[in-house]
Amino acid sequence: MPPSDYIQRVAIVGATGHVGTHFTQELVKTGKHTVTALVRKGSTGTIASGATRTEVDFENQDSLVAALAGQQFLVITLSARAPSETHASIIKAAAKAGVSYVMPNVYGGDFRNEEMMKEDLYSAGALERCNDVANSGMSYVAMVCGFWYEWSLALGSIAFGIDIKTKKAIFYDDGQRRLPVSTWPLCGQALAKLLSLPESGAEPSLEQWKNGMLCFASFHVNQREMLDSVHRVLGDSDADWEIQYESSKERYEKGLADMANGDHTGFARALYARPFYPNGGGDFKADLKLNNEILGLPEEKLDDATRTAVDMVQSGWQPFP
Repeated sequence: MPPSDYIQRVAIVGATGHVGTHFTQELVKTGKHTVTALVRKGSTGTIASGATRTEVDFENQDSLVAALAGQQFLVITLSARAPSETHASIIKAAAKAGVSYVMPNVYGGDFRNEEMMKEDLYSAGALERCNDVANSGMSYVAMVCGFWYEWSLALGSIAFGIDIKTKKAIFYDDGQRRLPVSTWPLCGQALAKLLSLPESGAEPSLEQWKNGMLCFASFHVNQREMLDSVHRVLGDSDADWEIQYESSKERYEKGLADMANGDHTGFARALYARPFYPNGGGDFKADLKLNNEILGLPEEKLDDATRTAVDMVQSGWQPFP
């Protein structure tokens, strides 16, 4: 297949971030793409070797349009703290610049699940960002990868309920509810595999995911298995931990109430608790076909990913520098 049949020019917003770093590294590794990292003017963040660094004024449409000119595929990964209008502004500029495809800032579960859309603090906004791309005349590919495993485990009790630092765990309901989750490295590999496919005219090809969801996962795992993995990494057992149980529904509702009262941790607690509802729509593996095999993604070991999270916690890692 001649090189012209593949996406060659890829721009990434957020290339210095946690998952953006892996996106950039894996795309560069293929040798098939010119990768441009769009960074804020004055940013001191480091981008992966082999990518081109382009400074942009994200508050200026002309600056964004100029930076995106000639790009075929745009990947957007923004911090949760980024203003909501930033994403819309980038989409508007991408359309003006003639970008064909956008991977919007949508990394999570099945955002088309109607039940989840009403309650989970994620799906409605994710669908809105995808529709914004489509309504701007471009095509989107949404990455549906579940929660990021090492990030979420390292976050402590507000996420998967497992606090490695204090050795305290809160199991939602009975701790047996399985969810698909993914590591940052696998997310990077999935993007690189996708953009190494022909754009069209073959199977598999990029157009198969046009205005759709690229679904995959590293693990299909529950809290009990997560804690068992932490035990193997740390060399301890339940006897060394304080373990409690809490209703996922009550945790979700309390998180919403705390958020309304100005406690920002309430958002995270509600966000993570809702997918763990028994039969509550969070396990997208039950409804969507995972694309691991068709993309040729490698199998990973849970304990290796857990060890990464443990190292992050023990090194004093901060989720938001």
